[in-house]
Amino acid sequence: MRRRQIIPAIVIALAIYFALFGGEYSLFALRTLEREKEREEAAVERLQGEVDSLRAWIDSLQNDPATLEKIARERYGMIKPGERLYRFTEWVDRSPEDG
Repeated sequence: MRRRQIIPAIVIALAIYFALFGGEYSLFALRTLEREKEREEAAVERLQGEVDSLRAWIDSLQNDPATLEKIARERYGMIKPGERLYRFTEWVDRSPEDG
């Protein structure tokens, strides 16, 4: 009579253990997948922020003449007609002692 009660209890205990800790979808695997999902969601948010920033930059390049002028002046040294461009360089002391 005891054997009839022990064997089903052992089988049920083993089934519960396997359901929780064994197989492809164990608790450990699910925790690992959840952490990976959180990391990927954070990466998606970061990349979405970059995409939004780049879209704003594209919009200002297409629609804002002041942005184009700023780039032309800073990157390419362009000037408007009638303006003078002054370039400043580092001062190098070339005294006779230096040779």
